[in-house]
Amino acid sequence: MDLQLAGKTALITGGSKGIGKATAEVLAAEGCNLILVARGAAELDAAAASIRSSKQVNVRTIAADLSNDAAVQKVAAEAGHIDILVNNAGAIPPGDLLSIDDARWRNAWDLKVFGYISFCRIVYGQMKARKAGVIINVIGAAGEQFPTGYIAGAAGNASLMAFTRALGKGAPKDGLRVVAINPGPVETDRLIMLRKAEAKEKWGDESRWRELSAAMPFGRPATPAEIGNAVAFLASPCSGYTTGTVLTINGGGG
Repeated sequence: MDLQLAGKTALITGGSKGIGKATAEVLAAEGCNLILVARGAAELDAAAASIRSSKQVNVRTIAADLSNDAAVQKVAAEAGHIDILVNNAGAIPPGDLLSIDDARWRNAWDLKVFGYISFCRIVYGQMKARKAGVIINVIGAAGEQFPTGYIAGAAGNASLMAFTRALGKGAPKDGLRVVAINPGPVETDRLIMLRKAEAKEKWGDESRWRELSAAMPFGRPATPAEIGNAVAFLASPCSGYTTGTVLTINGGGG
């Protein structure tokens, strides 16, 4: 299927690895030019070089910490024209209410929750002036599952879900769409590292880490590419009547 994205420019935060990099690869395959944003310049350069080696698209990188408004404004100004914004940066630490103090909670929300909101505010205004554009927020299934042991993430993700629905509800009058994806467990480098550590502790053999996923739907987590494919479809005119929607991708795991 031709997603009709060729020539569009997509900015992806957290674009150097995991879901962000996989999304970049899918969008590049559809002919999108890319602006990848993340904290680490070296990882960004490696991701960009990998994409350039196989796809004939323009790939720019901007190394930045998006946990404050000034940095978000600077990145948006440097990026220039954006047709598709994919908010994907930020990891909120696990822990219950008594183990996550205010400083850790606020630092995590500054990057993920307020970082998403700040970027949306700037880019939405630019897109509104052109009456064209799509914003996709990659959030996380904790926002609908409410795990006590991930309380900061559950609350932050639920907030971003409500934010996406509220912004997306009014977007059609401005010619725009705003949607979100809630991935369940995804086989990123971070998840693999955690599973290997768990397997080593449980069985003394980190190579058995895949066994820890046996009880999951389909016996595995999602792949980053499966999330990237969904981002690309939602960003495309093929999904042109979709806004204010949060798509959960968790294998039906509830």
